[in-house]
Amino acid sequence: MRILVTGGAGYIGSHASRLLSRAGYEVWVYDNLSRGHRAAALPGRLIEGEVADRAKLEAVLREKRIDAVMHFAAFALVGESMSEPHKYYQNNVVASLALLEAMRGAGVAKIVFSSTTATYGVPDVIPITEETPQRPINPYGFSKLVIERALADYAHAYGLAYAVMRYFNAAGASPDGDLGEVDRSQSRLIPLVIQVALGQREAITIYGDDYPTPDGTCIRDYIHVDDLGSAHVLALEKLTPGKGLLLNLGTGRGHSVRQVIDTCQRVSGREIPVRMAQRRPGDPAELVADASRAREVLGWQPRYPELEQIVATAWRWHSTHPHGFQ
Repeated sequence: MRILVTGGAGYIGSHASRLLSRAGYEVWVYDNLSRGHRAAALPGRLIEGEVADRAKLEAVLREKRIDAVMHFAAFALVGESMSEPHKYYQNNVVASLALLEAMRGAGVAKIVFSSTTATYGVPDVIPITEETPQRPINPYGFSKLVIERALADYAHAYGLAYAVMRYFNAAGASPDGDLGEVDRSQSRLIPLVIQVALGQREAITIYGDDYPTPDGTCIRDYIHVDDLGSAHVLALEKLTPGKGLLLNLGTGRGHSVRQVIDTCQRVSGREIPVRMAQRRPGDPAELVADASRAREVLGWQPRYPELEQIVATAWRWHSTHPHGFQ
């Protein structure tokens, strides 16, 4: 099969592209490099372009005789989506609809879509199943939910085969040590803590220690980026015309902010100073996945279920690439 990976020069897309290539797929990366990195894309496989450019996309799909699309290209910062919602509706909604129309025009009827736990908002019950009500509380989560609904409608009307992969907290880096996250946004906890360990930041800020959790800090489900990618590869083989798969991707284990900091200290062997701050609006106390459906449907099993394993791969990447791909 020939796969087009939109956003394949970004963090998760680049890891998925590598796994696809190693699994024997012919992979093409489509990215505008606004937030991705040329060095992260598969060598000789990068096509620069905008997802919103329907005509170019359709031409690429036809020329490369693409069989399926993996759609990672999106903005994914909750805070930014609150302050600049227009960017999220244009890039995550309008451009994604252009992609679906380009696929229709080129006769490509399979897609694996990168979604998010943010579509659930603040859940009433933990762990979160795929049946948990979706009540997003920010434009980022809502933009992803809009495309989930569009995929279902396209499947009903046009026979599209799709999978929606709802991520929990992506983390870690390739065990090879040569591919990882370049956190321009400075928003993900593990890279931020590692920056402190490397002396690039003075301290890590904990936003709130009065949550109803064992140590008072927020709990999240961290999933290794290669485990996310492997689930996408497996989902390609389960796509059915006119139907969709809705799958949570997480380990089913929650770790608090303090536990992440302690783990980073152990792995790095460095002292990590902490600062306390008030809670941030909209931060749920706990988000943990029930990923049993992905295990049952895909036969998927995370290879890196332990937080220490995930942090170790991240530390290896960041400590050997302190300035990213430069």
